[in-house]
Amino acid sequence: MKKFMMIFIGADYSELGLSPEDIQERMGKWFAWNQKMQEQGIVETGEALTPQVTRISGKDRTVTDNLALESKELVGGFYVFKAQDIEAAKKVAMDFPDFDLGGTVEVREVMVFDN
Repeated sequence: MKKFMMIFIGADYSELGLSPEDIQERMGKWFAWNQKMQEQGIVETGEALTPQVTRISGKDRTVTDNLALESKELVGGFYVFKAQDIEAAKKVAMDFPDFDLGGTVEVREVMVFDN
């Protein structure tokens, strides 16, 4: 089995104007998807991320805060999981709950370095 990361990209729920009930329903879909992966024994870790971003870049280490709030696309979270190959990993990603909100899943294989 190989290790993959799914990175979730989309708008912040509050920016979409979802009601508290809509958000609760949406979270239920996320919990069900997580449970499905847990039962399959493939998910290793995953977390949701806040929309606040601090970016430090360049040789001068320039600090920029709240970058995600200025962006239409937000990295909202990730999962690290196991799959046989990229085709199997893509099948797992097809259950992403936010496709109907215009969300995107980036699927990337985790590099393995020889020591």
